[in-house]
Amino acid sequence: MTEPDDRIELFATPRDWLRYAIGRFRASGLAFGHGATTALDEAAYLILEGLKLPIDALDPFLDAKLLRSERERLDALIEARVRTRKPAAYLLNRAYIQGVPFYVDERVIVPRSFIGELLMTAFAEENAPTGDPEAVSRALDLCTGGGSLAVLAARVFPNARIDAVDLSPEALAVARRNVEEHGLAERVALIEGDLFEPLKGERYDLILANPPYVDAAAVAAFPPEYAAEPRMAHAGGRDGLDVVRRILNEAPAHLTAGGTLVCEVGQARELLLRDFPNLPFTWLDTEESAGEVFLLRVRDFAPSRRRPRRRR
Repeated sequence: MTEPDDRIELFATPRDWLRYAIGRFRASGLAFGHGATTALDEAAYLILEGLKLPIDALDPFLDAKLLRSERERLDALIEARVRTRKPAAYLLNRAYIQGVPFYVDERVIVPRSFIGELLMTAFAEENAPTGDPEAVSRALDLCTGGGSLAVLAARVFPNARIDAVDLSPEALAVARRNVEEHGLAERVALIEGDLFEPLKGERYDLILANPPYVDAAAVAAFPPEYAAEPRMAHAGGRDGLDVVRRILNEAPAHLTAGGTLVCEVGQARELLLRDFPNLPFTWLDTEESAGEVFLLRVRDFAPSRRRPRRRR
């Protein structure tokens, strides 16, 4: 491996640094999944965001000549990614969903919910699964974390007021920054509390939930990149569904007559179907996911349907 001073002198263009970063990342056995799924994607993101360039336009800049200060910054970022094993989003304090930027740090999970993609695509259409976007007047974002889904919901549903709830005051501090940076402080209310507990008597046309849903064994086996995120944002109990079950049991009391629940559950689809065999889940796929997000309408929640099956 070249010494730092040699690299800074030899690697003059983003192309040079991209090639170097890919090699370093692969040789170091890094884990990905925080907005990038390969060493190439992670390296490209780190270089473009590190240089304050558009993150979707690498080719025009590949052979640009970099200032020494820019080369020093890229060298530091690449080495920090390898040394600390922190997701690139934490090193850069920036993550994107569908091109929309969000501030992020270690107080929150790196935003990457498939619900974000659905909001900006299928849910934004007039014949959306959640109904006409202009007809949504109140929406709720449960487990809001850094507030990304609440911000996207405010953009997609122009007439809606959004409540965003999280148990972590640290996460809500990050969410507040994102809400303010997007100019939405008058439409998005941030609320500290445990799921529906601070929302007594409130009802919503749409409830979005990206709760903790990782089972205990998977959390214990996390690589450093995932372990760097707040544990409470991942840990869903022994089988991963502790919080999801609570949401299914409590959501009907907080939905309007035509209300809809949309919830992300990761790889727990089969377990959820076994536990709630009478609930008519509609599964919403995205370009990169299948069977990880479900939709239920308030009429689907007959009392006999939402009781989980007893385990023998």
